[in-house]
Amino acid sequence: MHSSSANAPTTSTIDGALAKVPAVTLAFWLVKIAATTLGETAGDAVTMSLDLGYLTGTLIFAGLFVLAVAWQVKLKEFNSAVYWLTIVATTTVGTTLADFADRSLGIGYTGGSALLLALLAAVLVLWYRTTGSLAAETIRGVRQESFYWLTIMVSQTLGTALGDWTVDSADLGYGVSAAIFGSMLLILAALYGFTRLSRTALFWAAFVLTRPLGAVLGDFLDKPTAKGGLALSRFGASATLVGAMVVLLLMFRQKAANKASA
Repeated sequence: MHSSSANAPTTSTIDGALAKVPAVTLAFWLVKIAATTLGETAGDAVTMSLDLGYLTGTLIFAGLFVLAVAWQVKLKEFNSAVYWLTIVATTTVGTTLADFADRSLGIGYTGGSALLLALLAAVLVLWYRTTGSLAAETIRGVRQESFYWLTIMVSQTLGTALGDWTVDSADLGYGVSAAIFGSMLLILAALYGFTRLSRTALFWAAFVLTRPLGAVLGDFLDKPTAKGGLALSRFGASATLVGAMVVLLLMFRQKAANKASA
């Protein structure tokens, strides 16, 4: 006679089946940087190249963001294509929203960065007080997923403002700015490898910092040579980045995260 629990799924199996975010690997970060760079070039393509303006661009990408998140939340298991589509949606709306606030509303890069940093901190505090955890691997249910994607969207917007602040307000240029954010990411990688600091805190710090790195790289690709950029076609750069993401995702098949890998 078999025990009734013999065929029951283990906790790790349940966690793996329910995880709807990818395991955090080197490939994850490479795709994330490509996605954030794409968000910059694609956002600028719509607002500047098509001359639709920041408000219209924000409304367009906000609609795509809502649709993508709804699709992601509706899924019962991890889907790499949908996940990264949603990430790209957050980074494009983050680009146009930050540009709208900083430039159209006149808040400025410094004020915009400070405001968004405070907003991100508030979202993280509310998320933790509501659910008791900020670990992406423990996300279960619509409420936690909603906090997850709200945090990502705010962090993407903050990253755009930070990237613009270092390049324009601090007048550091694209090369120096990219080196700064890249070095900060390397420091976080070292802390992850050689210390016992909170993996969750390090993850979100790296997640935020990849966005200004992508913003700086995106601006470097498509801004005029007079401003230090390469003046490449925004549409061409965006298509190339989409191709790079597809290649990375095909080369490094991503698996769902689970609690054991948190």
